[in-house]
Amino acid sequence: MSLKRLLPLMVAGLAAMPASAEELTGTLKKIKETGAITLGHRDSSVPFSYLDGNQKPVGYAMDICYKIVDAVKAKLAMPNLEVKLNPVTSATRIPLIANGTVDLECGSTTNNVDRQKQVAFTNTHFLTASKFVAKKASNVTKFEDLKGKTVVSTSGTTNIRQINEYNAANKLGMTILPAKDHAEAFLMVETGRAVAFVMDDVLLASLAASSKEPDSYVISTDAVSKPEPYGIMLRKDDAPFKKVVNDATAALYKSPEGPAIYDKWFTKPIPPRNINMNLPMDAAMKKAFANPSDSPDPAAY
Repeated sequence: MSLKRLLPLMVAGLAAMPASAEELTGTLKKIKETGAITLGHRDSSVPFSYLDGNQKPVGYAMDICYKIVDAVKAKLAMPNLEVKLNPVTSATRIPLIANGTVDLECGSTTNNVDRQKQVAFTNTHFLTASKFVAKKASNVTKFEDLKGKTVVSTSGTTNIRQINEYNAANKLGMTILPAKDHAEAFLMVETGRAVAFVMDDVLLASLAASSKEPDSYVISTDAVSKPEPYGIMLRKDDAPFKKVVNDATAALYKSPEGPAIYDKWFTKPIPPRNINMNLPMDAAMKKAFANPSDSPDPAAY
Protein backbone atom coordinates (compact mmCIF):
# COMPACT_ATOMS: atom_id res chain seq x y z
CA MET A 1 0.00 0.00 0.00
CA SER A 2 1.37 3.41 -0.93
CA LEU A 3 2.26 5.97 1.73
CA LYS A 4 -0.39 8.29 0.25
CA ARG A 5 -3.14 5.72 0.89
CA LEU A 6 -1.70 4.63 4.23
CA LEU A 7 -1.52 8.11 5.80
CA PRO A 8 -5.34 8.69 6.11
CA LEU A 9 -5.73 5.27 7.72
CA MET A 10 -2.99 6.07 10.25
CA VAL A 11 -4.65 9.40 11.13
CA ALA A 12 -8.05 7.72 11.53
CA GLY A 13 -6.51 5.07 13.75
CA LEU A 14 -4.90 7.66 16.01
CA ALA A 15 -8.17 9.57 16.33
CA ALA A 16 -9.94 6.44 17.50
CA MET A 17 -7.39 5.72 20.24
CA PRO A 18 -8.41 6.47 23.85
CA ALA A 19 -6.81 9.45 25.58
CA SER A 20 -3.37 8.56 26.83
CA ALA A 21 -1.59 9.86 29.91
CA GLU A 22 0.39 12.22 27.66
CA GLU A 23 -2.81 13.84 26.37
CA LEU A 24 -4.21 14.35 29.86
CA THR A 25 -3.43 17.47 31.87
CA GLY A 26 -3.55 18.64 35.47
CA THR A 27 -5.08 16.40 38.11
CA LEU A 28 -6.29 13.75 35.67
CA LYS A 29 -2.76 13.36 34.33
CA LYS A 30 -1.36 13.16 37.89
CA ILE A 31 -3.90 10.50 38.86
CA LYS A 32 -3.24 8.46 35.70
CA GLU A 33 0.52 8.56 36.19
CA THR A 34 0.52 7.79 39.93
CA GLY A 35 -2.34 5.31 39.87
CA ALA A 36 -3.90 7.01 42.90
CA ILE A 37 -6.27 9.78 43.93
CA THR A 38 -5.93 11.46 47.33
CA LEU A 39 -8.94 12.53 49.39
CA GLY A 40 -8.54 15.05 52.19
CA HIS A 41 -10.73 14.33 55.22
CA ARG A 42 -11.50 15.92 58.59
CA ASP A 43 -11.39 14.05 61.89
CA SER A 44 -14.35 15.65 63.67
CA SER A 45 -16.59 17.51 61.22
CA VAL A 46 -19.75 15.56 62.04
CA PRO A 47 -21.58 14.40 59.96
CA PHE A 48 -19.62 15.62 56.92
CA SER A 49 -16.22 14.04 57.47
CA TYR A 50 -15.05 12.46 60.71
CA LEU A 51 -13.55 9.32 62.25
CA ASP A 52 -15.87 6.50 63.28
CA GLY A 53 -15.32 4.05 66.14
CA ASN A 54 -12.67 2.24 64.08
CA GLN A 55 -10.85 5.51 63.26
CA LYS A 56 -12.04 5.23 59.66
CA PRO A 57 -12.98 8.47 57.85
CA VAL A 58 -16.73 8.45 57.15
CA GLY A 59 -19.47 10.99 56.53
CA TYR A 60 -21.75 12.72 54.09
CA ALA A 61 -18.95 14.48 52.19
CA MET A 62 -16.89 11.29 52.13
CA ASP A 63 -19.75 9.42 50.44
CA ILE A 64 -19.96 12.16 47.82
CA CYS A 65 -16.20 12.04 47.23
CA TYR A 66 -16.32 8.29 46.67
CA LYS A 67 -18.96 8.88 43.97
CA ILE A 68 -16.57 11.34 42.34
CA VAL A 69 -13.83 8.70 42.54
CA ASP A 70 -16.11 6.29 40.65
CA ALA A 71 -16.48 8.88 37.89
CA VAL A 72 -12.70 9.37 37.71
CA LYS A 73 -12.20 5.60 37.48
CA ALA A 74 -14.62 5.49 34.55
CA LYS A 75 -13.05 8.52 32.84
CA LEU A 76 -9.53 7.10 33.04
CA ALA A 77 -10.54 3.42 32.56
CA MET A 78 -8.85 2.64 35.89
CA PRO A 79 -11.21 0.35 37.84
CA ASN A 80 -8.46 -0.46 40.36
CA LEU A 81 -7.52 3.17 41.06
CA GLU A 82 -6.01 3.47 44.53
CA VAL A 83 -7.72 5.84 46.96
CA LYS A 84 -5.40 7.47 49.48
CA LEU A 85 -6.75 9.28 52.55
CA ASN A 86 -4.98 12.35 53.92
CA PRO A 87 -6.16 14.20 57.07
CA VAL A 88 -6.61 17.96 56.76
CA THR A 89 -7.53 20.75 59.18
CA SER A 90 -9.12 24.16 58.76
CA ALA A 91 -5.62 25.62 58.45
CA THR A 92 -4.12 23.03 56.07
CA ARG A 93 -7.01 22.15 53.75
CA ILE A 94 -6.50 24.96 51.21
CA PRO A 95 -2.68 24.75 51.06
CA LEU A 96 -2.78 20.95 50.62
CA ILE A 97 -5.21 21.28 47.72
CA ALA A 98 -3.20 24.09 46.13
CA ASN A 99 0.18 22.30 46.36
CA GLY A 100 -1.13 19.03 44.90
CA THR A 101 -0.94 16.88 48.05
CA VAL A 102 -4.73 16.40 48.15
CA ASP A 103 -6.93 16.12 45.03
CA LEU A 104 -10.36 16.50 46.65
CA GLU A 105 -11.18 17.97 50.07
CA CYS A 106 -14.16 16.16 51.52
CA GLY A 107 -15.56 18.19 54.38
CA SER A 108 -17.65 21.20 55.37
CA THR A 109 -15.84 24.03 53.63
CA THR A 110 -17.79 27.17 52.73
CA ASN A 111 -17.57 28.15 49.08
CA ASN A 112 -16.98 31.90 48.97
CA VAL A 113 -15.43 34.49 46.66
CA ASP A 114 -12.23 34.86 48.70
CA ARG A 115 -11.51 31.13 48.68
CA GLN A 116 -12.21 30.89 44.96
CA LYS A 117 -9.11 33.03 44.45
CA GLN A 118 -7.06 30.06 45.71
CA VAL A 119 -9.10 26.93 44.95
CA ALA A 120 -12.14 25.73 43.02
CA PHE A 121 -15.34 24.13 44.31
CA THR A 122 -17.74 21.62 42.90
CA ASN A 123 -21.54 21.80 43.10
CA THR A 124 -22.96 22.71 46.50
CA HIS A 125 -23.68 19.72 48.76
CA PHE A 126 -24.98 21.60 51.81
CA LEU A 127 -26.44 24.97 52.75
CA THR A 128 -26.17 26.39 56.24
CA ALA A 129 -28.11 29.38 57.57
CA SER A 130 -28.98 31.10 60.86
CA LYS A 131 -31.96 29.28 62.38
CA PHE A 132 -32.98 28.53 65.95
CA VAL A 133 -33.36 25.47 68.13
CA ALA A 134 -36.14 25.31 70.72
CA LYS A 135 -37.94 22.74 72.80
CA LYS A 136 -40.88 21.17 70.99
CA ALA A 137 -43.00 21.84 74.07
CA SER A 138 -42.60 25.61 73.57
CA ASN A 139 -44.55 25.37 70.27
CA VAL A 140 -42.28 27.73 68.32
CA THR A 141 -41.19 26.74 64.82
CA LYS A 142 -40.61 30.04 63.00
CA PHE A 143 -39.11 33.38 63.94
CA GLU A 144 -42.44 35.25 64.23
CA ASP A 145 -43.35 32.77 66.98
CA LEU A 146 -40.58 34.33 69.10
CA LYS A 147 -42.35 37.69 69.45
CA GLY A 148 -41.86 39.01 72.99
CA LYS A 149 -39.81 35.98 74.05
CA THR A 150 -36.26 35.56 75.41
CA VAL A 151 -33.73 34.34 72.87
CA VAL A 152 -30.02 33.57 73.17
CA SER A 153 -27.13 33.58 70.71
CA THR A 154 -23.38 33.32 71.09
CA SER A 155 -21.50 36.53 71.76
CA GLY A 156 -19.25 37.79 68.97
CA THR A 157 -20.90 35.78 66.18
CA THR A 158 -22.60 37.00 63.02
CA ASN A 159 -25.68 35.12 64.23
CA ILE A 160 -26.28 37.40 67.22
CA ARG A 161 -25.92 40.43 64.96
CA GLN A 162 -28.40 38.94 62.50
CA ILE A 163 -31.03 38.18 65.14
CA ASN A 164 -30.69 41.67 66.64
CA GLU A 165 -31.17 43.24 63.21
CA TYR A 166 -34.14 40.95 62.48
CA ASN A 167 -35.71 41.73 65.84
CA ALA A 168 -35.47 45.49 65.24
CA ALA A 169 -36.62 45.36 61.61
CA ASN A 170 -39.69 43.24 62.42
CA LYS A 171 -40.51 44.90 65.79
CA LEU A 172 -40.76 41.53 67.54
CA GLY A 173 -39.76 42.80 70.98
CA MET A 174 -37.51 39.82 71.72
CA THR A 175 -35.09 39.92 74.64
CA ILE A 176 -31.79 38.76 73.15
CA LEU A 177 -29.16 37.44 75.55
CA PRO A 178 -25.48 36.87 74.70
CA ALA A 179 -23.83 33.61 75.77
CA LYS A 180 -20.08 33.12 76.10
CA ASP A 181 -20.10 30.00 73.91
CA HIS A 182 -22.41 27.57 72.08
CA ALA A 183 -22.58 25.14 75.00
CA GLU A 184 -23.78 27.85 77.39
CA ALA A 185 -26.35 29.07 74.87
CA PHE A 186 -27.80 25.59 74.37
CA LEU A 187 -27.87 25.03 78.14
CA MET A 188 -30.00 28.17 78.50
CA VAL A 189 -32.63 26.62 76.22
CA GLU A 190 -32.26 23.26 77.97
CA THR A 191 -32.92 24.83 81.38
CA GLY A 192 -35.67 27.20 80.22
CA ARG A 193 -33.77 30.47 80.63
CA ALA A 194 -34.29 31.14 76.91
CA VAL A 195 -36.93 29.87 74.51
CA ALA A 196 -34.59 29.62 71.53
CA PHE A 197 -30.90 29.61 70.54
CA VAL A 198 -30.00 31.22 67.19
CA MET A 199 -26.99 29.77 65.36
CA ASP A 200 -25.96 27.89 62.17
CA ASP A 201 -28.54 25.18 61.65
CA VAL A 202 -26.10 22.29 61.29
CA LEU A 203 -24.39 23.23 64.58
CA LEU A 204 -27.77 23.42 66.30
CA ALA A 205 -28.66 19.99 64.93
CA SER A 206 -25.43 18.54 66.29
CA LEU A 207 -25.99 20.08 69.74
CA ALA A 208 -29.57 18.80 69.90
CA ALA A 209 -28.57 15.33 68.70
CA SER A 210 -25.87 15.12 71.38
CA SER A 211 -28.16 16.31 74.21
CA LYS A 212 -29.79 14.23 76.93
CA GLU A 213 -33.19 14.30 75.17
CA PRO A 214 -32.62 14.75 71.42
CA ASP A 215 -36.27 14.19 70.55
CA SER A 216 -37.32 17.13 72.71
CA TYR A 217 -35.94 19.76 70.31
CA VAL A 218 -36.99 21.29 67.01
CA ILE A 219 -35.10 23.51 64.56
CA SER A 220 -36.91 26.42 62.93
CA THR A 221 -38.36 26.12 59.45
CA ASP A 222 -37.18 29.59 58.40
CA ALA A 223 -33.88 31.47 58.70
CA VAL A 224 -32.61 35.00 59.32
CA SER A 225 -29.69 34.73 56.91
CA LYS A 226 -29.13 33.72 53.32
CA PRO A 227 -27.75 30.19 52.84
CA GLU A 228 -23.98 29.66 52.84
CA PRO A 229 -22.93 26.92 50.40
CA TYR A 230 -20.53 24.09 51.25
CA GLY A 231 -18.64 22.44 48.39
CA ILE A 232 -15.95 19.82 47.73
CA MET A 233 -12.66 21.64 47.07
CA LEU A 234 -10.35 20.92 44.14
CA ARG A 235 -7.48 22.70 42.43
CA LYS A 236 -8.08 25.97 40.64
CA ASP A 237 -7.77 26.35 36.85
CA ASP A 238 -8.10 22.63 36.08
CA ALA A 239 -11.07 22.59 33.71
CA PRO A 240 -10.88 18.90 32.59
CA PHE A 241 -10.87 17.57 36.17
CA LYS A 242 -13.50 20.07 37.31
CA LYS A 243 -15.79 18.91 34.49
CA VAL A 244 -15.53 15.29 35.64
CA VAL A 245 -16.21 16.33 39.24
CA ASN A 246 -19.10 18.67 38.40
CA ASP A 247 -20.73 16.17 36.04
CA ALA A 248 -20.48 13.46 38.70
CA THR A 249 -21.94 15.56 41.52
CA ALA A 250 -24.70 17.03 39.33
CA ALA A 251 -25.78 13.54 38.24
CA LEU A 252 -25.70 12.33 41.86
CA TYR A 253 -27.70 15.22 43.31
CA LYS A 254 -30.39 15.05 40.62
CA SER A 255 -30.80 11.30 41.05
CA PRO A 256 -32.69 9.59 43.90
CA GLU A 257 -29.32 8.53 45.33
CA GLY A 258 -28.32 12.11 46.22
CA PRO A 259 -31.22 12.77 48.63
CA ALA A 260 -30.81 9.22 49.95
CA ILE A 261 -27.19 9.95 50.93
CA TYR A 262 -28.34 13.21 52.56
CA ASP A 263 -31.02 11.36 54.55
CA LYS A 264 -28.50 8.70 55.61
CA TRP A 265 -26.39 11.30 57.42
CA PHE A 266 -28.92 13.94 58.49
CA THR A 267 -32.14 12.08 59.32
CA LYS A 268 -30.97 8.68 60.60
CA PRO A 269 -28.71 7.42 63.41
CA ILE A 270 -25.02 7.73 62.50
CA PRO A 271 -21.91 6.06 63.94
CA PRO A 272 -20.30 5.76 66.35
CA ARG A 273 -22.86 7.00 68.94
CA ASN A 274 -25.99 6.53 66.81
CA ILE A 275 -26.99 10.16 67.19
CA ASN A 276 -29.59 11.52 64.77
CA MET A 277 -29.11 15.05 63.43
CA ASN A 278 -32.86 15.32 62.64
CA LEU A 279 -32.14 17.85 59.90
CA PRO A 280 -34.27 16.96 56.86
CA MET A 281 -33.77 18.81 53.58
CA ASP A 282 -35.40 22.24 53.53
CA ALA A 283 -36.70 24.01 50.42
CA ALA A 284 -33.35 25.68 49.65
CA MET A 285 -31.48 22.37 49.86
CA LYS A 286 -33.99 20.63 47.60
CA LYS A 287 -33.57 23.47 45.09
CA ALA A 288 -29.77 23.17 45.26
CA PHE A 289 -29.97 19.47 44.43
CA ALA A 290 -32.52 19.94 41.67
CA ASN A 291 -30.41 22.69 40.06
CA PRO A 292 -26.76 21.93 40.92
CA SER A 293 -24.52 24.98 41.12
CA ASP A 294 -20.98 25.75 42.22
CA SER A 295 -21.78 29.44 42.76
CA PRO A 296 -20.46 31.06 45.96
CA ASP A 297 -23.31 33.61 45.84
CA PRO A 298 -25.94 32.93 48.54
CA ALA A 299 -28.53 34.55 46.26
CA ALA A 300 -28.14 31.61 43.88
CA TYR A 301 -29.88 29.38 46.41
